[in-house]
Amino acid sequence: MRIAFLGLGIMGRPMAQNLVKAGHELRVWNRSPGKVVDGATTSPTPKDAAQGAEIVWICVSDTKAVEQVLFGKDGAAESVKPGTIVVDSSTILPSASLKFAELIRKKGADFVDAPVTGSKVGAESGQLIFIVGARQETFDKLQPLFKAMGKSVVRVGENGKGLAAKLSMNLMIALTYEGFAEALVLAEKQNVDLQALLSLINQSMVRSGVVEYKAPFVIQRDFSANFPLRLMHKDIHLMLEAARNNGVKLPGLETVDKVYQASVKEGHADLDYAATLLTLEKSAGMS
Repeated sequence: MRIAFLGLGIMGRPMAQNLVKAGHELRVWNRSPGKVVDGATTSPTPKDAAQGAEIVWICVSDTKAVEQVLFGKDGAAESVKPGTIVVDSSTILPSASLKFAELIRKKGADFVDAPVTGSKVGAESGQLIFIVGARQETFDKLQPLFKAMGKSVVRVGENGKGLAAKLSMNLMIALTYEGFAEALVLAEKQNVDLQALLSLINQSMVRSGVVEYKAPFVIQRDFSANFPLRLMHKDIHLMLEAARNNGVKLPGLETVDKVYQASVKEGHADLDYAATLLTLEKSAGMS
């Protein structure tokens, strides 16, 4: 397929590279210059990248960035024709995605929200899980592309539902990790051996994929970004806004948001979100 891939960040670049490896023809664009994808043509603007594309795939940081890439100066929407499919793998507010979908459909094209889970490692290895909101027929057409970049794809409903599910999943991740981090700090403060604690956790009902994935990095004090804290914090704000829009109370997440605010103030925004542990340790008087 002829694909325009817009956004070559932590997730986007390896996703685009896997599409090239699968034999697709790519034109790529990134907001900051200098990033390239082997085997793809680099374009100066989203409009140029999307010219003649069957698929326009977006993977950028937030709602404003998606809107700018599509509808800003030299935006991709200027090149969208009837029959084009626009796929957005950014994590943004579902209501905003529905607005973008409506505008794209006025051009005779279609729009899909397809956020991912799997982090940097999953993007690089082609093992992402896609969480999709789309019409069934459009979802079916995209199967070869999902297969090239991921190990699994789940259609959870029509437009906006993929993002709604993704925010709910990220809410669970944020709360689960924060519970783990608080438990570690309490245990450390009481001189509990952390390896023994992890062994206990992994044999009990509190075992989780989040803990299994993050624990080795935490033990090694490796907080390099697989999923930057600033992006998880952005997602937390999306969750809280979606909750307000739907009359839902999220008291646990509101507390976690305060931890993230403190962690950002301490300079951890570009570290992995696991770095909230550092903030908890500092507040407990631990070096």
